[in-house]
Amino acid sequence: MSKFVSALAAASLLLAGQVQAQTPANGSRPDQVAFRALYKELVETNTTASVGNCTLAAEKMAARMKAAGFPDGDLTIFVAPEYPKNGGLVAVYPGSDPKAKAILLLAHIDVVEAKREDWTRDPFTLIEEGGYFYARGASDMKAQAAIWVDTLIRYRQEGFHPRRTIKIALTCGEEGGSPFNGASWLVQNRRELIDAAFALNEGGGGSLDASGKRIAHGVEAGEKTSQSFTLETTNPGGHSSRPTPDNAIYQMVDALARVRDYRFPVHLNDVTRGYLAQMSKIVGGETGAAMTALVRNPLDAGADALLSRDPSINNILRTTCVATMLSAGHAQNALPQRATATVNCRIFPGETRGQVRATLVKIVADPGVKVSPIDTARAESEAPIPLTPQVMGPIEKLTAQMWPGVPVVPMLLAPATDGKALAAGGIPTYGVSGLFFEPDLGRIHGLNERIGVTSLYEGRDFLYKLVKLYADQP
Repeated sequence: MSKFVSALAAASLLLAGQVQAQTPANGSRPDQVAFRALYKELVETNTTASVGNCTLAAEKMAARMKAAGFPDGDLTIFVAPEYPKNGGLVAVYPGSDPKAKAILLLAHIDVVEAKREDWTRDPFTLIEEGGYFYARGASDMKAQAAIWVDTLIRYRQEGFHPRRTIKIALTCGEEGGSPFNGASWLVQNRRELIDAAFALNEGGGGSLDASGKRIAHGVEAGEKTSQSFTLETTNPGGHSSRPTPDNAIYQMVDALARVRDYRFPVHLNDVTRGYLAQMSKIVGGETGAAMTALVRNPLDAGADALLSRDPSINNILRTTCVATMLSAGHAQNALPQRATATVNCRIFPGETRGQVRATLVKIVADPGVKVSPIDTARAESEAPIPLTPQVMGPIEKLTAQMWPGVPVVPMLLAPATDGKALAAGGIPTYGVSGLFFEPDLGRIHGLNERIGVTSLYEGRDFLYKLVKLYADQP
């Protein structure tokens, strides 16, 4: 998911009323016209898990880069034989200093499913209307993927000679629907292709208020771990005309009620402390005061209670677990023999799956309810990635130049991105985009996904300049 800035969105909602359209569409510069054609081609190539083809999209982007002068040796289409439509692209723009580690620009090119009958417009046709681009993937995350390809093409056209090598990895499988994940595959099978000092990815971005005013520019430097658990209870059952107290459904309902009523303790790290401290000044009022109080004392129950009312703030303060699926019984005239539920947890960095499972067992407090993890293949969250001056300095410099007065805010991401796979492989990954969104976050994963035209073109210019600054760093 461009799983973008749920916490910044919360701040936007606190300041927002009815969202208005952004400034009028632009895009008349020749380089913007060329970018739009590339963006359109990528967006209109269906890459859903059901009927899409990421390999085709990767091949189209490689063809554009080859036409711009990239040699075949710098372009690698990678495909796992058992998943022929889930391929991706790694492209290399060589630097002049062989001792300087590369920069990696990561983007997933698969998108969430979209049904034409549900959308106002064809989800796989890029449409510009009312100051927005509409399409599935217009934001999440073919906007940034197209920007990465376009940026390297622009560098080659102008003869830019960076100190550091710049790499692009366009991958498939981030949105789910397939057991294949391109980022994980590269880490496990072709690590040398993507080796880098650090990577830039989705997960960060800017927040707008109701009038289109920029509130803050977020930089993601950590993610929670998504981990689901199965809760299961069994029973001999029997005829429904002879009910007994030990009913599997009642047992499960009681267990889930205990999960519902439990709140994990507040955990703060450098990223969330920085977020709360900076956003308290922007939000102000009772909420801002509560943010300041919680930074001073994470055990402040009053501040916790006030902030936790907003799910977009609550989810960065602690581990969260919630029931998402339930199945029970086998016949309407029989006592249930089995009841199962799925509980999805978003685990705060530093905690482990084992610790959360142990907490769930303690919460449920019923040895008749078995708690089992589902799919532990994905990496667990690690400590927040350091927001060093080498990383933050260029972001702060460009943000001040392009959007004076807009603060750069560190963020912990409650949803998940492919950055976790890279971080587990030893490549620190930061979420930054220069793309600004209203509180609806561009309707990503929902109907009529969109991105502001001005936001897209400004984000493109921001990332073009940012990568140049990183590429020439000593």
